Amino acid sequence: MERALYGRDGFYRRGENPGDHFRTSVHASPRFAEALARLLGEVDAALGHPPRVDLVDVGAGSGRLLAGILDAVDPGLGARLAPTAVEIAPRPPGLPGRIAWRADLPDAVTGMVIANEWLDNVPLDVVEQTSSGPRTVLVDPFTGDERPGPEPSDEDRRWLERWWPLREPGDRAEVGHPRCAAWASVIGRLRRGLAVAVDYSHTLASRPVYGTLTGYRDGAAVPAVPDGSCDVTAHVALDACTTAGEEAGATASLLTTQREALRALGLTGTRPPVEMAHSDPRAYVAALCAAGEDAELIDPDGLGGFGWLAQTVGIDMPASLAVRASV
Repeated sequence: MERALYGRDGFYRRGENPGDHFRTSVHASPRFAEALARLLGEVDAALGHPPRVDLVDVGAGSGRLLAGILDAVDPGLGARLAPTAVEIAPRPPGLPGRIAWRADLPDAVTGMVIANEWLDNVPLDVVEQTSSGPRTVLVDPFTGDERPGPEPSDEDRRWLERWWPLREPGDRAEVGHPRCAAWASVIGRLRRGLAVAVDYSHTLASRPVYGTLTGYRDGAAVPAVPDGSCDVTAHVALDACTTAGEEAGATASLLTTQREALRALGLTGTRPPVEMAHSDPRAYVAALCAAGEDAELIDPDGLGGFGWLAQTVGIDMPASLAVRASV
C-alpha cells in the first residue's frame, strides 16, 4: 500500500488530481471551505487574535481547500494567516503564492490543522482470522491475489485486541495503529489550537466484519490492487485516533459526524421560502443553490456520514462544536 500510493510510481506521487477519481466535500461545494473559515475564526478568537495564525492542510491534494478558506475568511484574520499545504505531490499551477507547499508536517503549529480524507490513505496492514489464528494478508502487487502470511506483530496484536478484536475465521481487520501514530504526530506539533480529521470512519461498536479496503479510479470503486493505478483506501478507526491524540497532548476532544459538525457551523440545507422567488428571484436562486449544496454536504447517507474528530490543545473546544453531542 505504501509503494502503491507513495512510491516512485505511486498513485499520489504522480500528482493525480483527487477530483478526477472520487468526490470529496471540497469538490462538492465551496460552502465546505466557508464553514471551516468560520471555525477558524472561532479558533483565532480563542487564541486571542495573535499576529500569526497557522492554517495547515494535511494531504492537501490540489490545495483547493486552503484557497477556498483564504477566499472566505474575514480579511482581518486573512492578513494574519500563514497557510501551509502538506502534500507529497508537486505543487499545482495557479495556487495562491502565499500558500507554502511542503512534503512534511511543520514542527510547530499555532492555529488550525485540517486533515480532510488524509488518514484513510495512511498505509496499513490487513489481518484475517484463520482456523490457526490471525494472519497478516499478503497481496500480489500486480494481480491483487491474496494469501495468508505470518502472524501479526506484537504491536499489531495489541492494537487489534484493544480496538478491533477478531472472532470468527474469515473476519478481517485493518490494523490502524499507523493512523493513530500519524494523528498523534499532528497533535504533538500543535502548540495551541484545533486539529480536525474528517474521514470515512467507524467505531468499536460497529467495525465492519470483512473490513473496508477498496480502490478508486476514474470515479468508480475498483479492486484494491496495489499496483499504483488506483487510490487504495480504508475507513479510519477514529475512536482509536481520539485516544492516540489524547495521549499525545490533546486537552479536549469531540468525535461526531460531518452532518452534526456542519449544521453547527451554519449549514442547514433549508430551502428558502417560495415567496422569495417573486420578491427577489436572484436571491432565491442563490439561496436554493446553497440549500442544495448544504444538503449534499450533510446527507447522513453520503458526505454527512463522515466522521469528524476535533481535538484542541491549550484552548477550549470552539463553542459551535462543543454544543454537539459526541457519537
